[in-house]
Amino acid sequence: MKFSVLDRSPVRRDGGPARALRDTVAFAVDVERLGYHRFWVSEHHGVPGVAGSAPTVLAAAVAGATGRIRVGTGGVMLPNHRPLVVAEQFGVLEALYPGRIDMGLGRSVGFTAGVREALGQGKEAADGFAAQVRELLGFFTGEHAYPGVHAYPAEGLRVPPFLLATGSGAGLAAELGLPLVIAPVRGERVMAEAVARYRDGFRPGAWALEPYVVVSTAIAVADTAAEARRLLVSEAWATVYSRSHGVFPPLSPPSEVLALPMTDRERRRLEETLDGQISGTRGEVADRLGTLVAAAGADEVLVTTAAYDQSARLDSLARLADLHAVV
Repeated sequence: MKFSVLDRSPVRRDGGPARALRDTVAFAVDVERLGYHRFWVSEHHGVPGVAGSAPTVLAAAVAGATGRIRVGTGGVMLPNHRPLVVAEQFGVLEALYPGRIDMGLGRSVGFTAGVREALGQGKEAADGFAAQVRELLGFFTGEHAYPGVHAYPAEGLRVPPFLLATGSGAGLAAELGLPLVIAPVRGERVMAEAVARYRDGFRPGAWALEPYVVVSTAIAVADTAAEARRLLVSEAWATVYSRSHGVFPPLSPPSEVLALPMTDRERRRLEETLDGQISGTRGEVADRLGTLVAAAGADEVLVTTAAYDQSARLDSLARLADLHAVV
């Protein structure tokens, strides 16, 4: 079982986007020291609480600051980009840091209508995701529909692609023979059914000979269950707030979040969000994580935890690394 980390470069109320990006690079160095397998960064546009808007640029900074850990994207949102440009960007990364780069791909478009307009894409852009993925992979193999076009330096290289998917998206990963990254956002049963379809329909090919499942979730480990749950409060509240206000805000300290005058609906959503994540003492996390891994048939766990307190988050990851042998 491999353990990896996704960092979205969360903005904290006492910092700003520039500091968040520098924190991501420093955090990657610490995560590598703890022995994690991969470190991925994300793509979000126009989000006040997330600074990670250019994942291939940030991945280059992370790869340059580290020496062993694999570095990638979780993910590049392909509907926002031309596949040729994405292939070239990952080709440059692989040329500079050979054997360490991952290409995680997602189908999301902009979070708001204004962002989608600025990107020149409507919601319907996600409908062409399958064709975009095929075109992107074709630029690496040289098998595409553009005579005389070569995606230098990507052509001939093999950057491992991962498909970020939920529900029906797992079928595309199976059809294309790609590793699957999935989260239990609709519950473990729905996730397990999607993974089963993925494994049953998997077609071995040039990119992977066997199915490979990465399950992603927020995880917090501390001395007590209350401390661990508290570590997840800041991001959980930002998620709840975004659902009702349309804006994912910078992270606030847990003490301030818990003192807010929430509506009954907001407080219920906050508790539901926290319940859907994994937190607790070492033994409690081992049990819950073991159940999740079994439900997903996972080959790897991608930890997505963000927290207001960076040192507490790092301590949690250190404790989680100690669980590696028992999960």
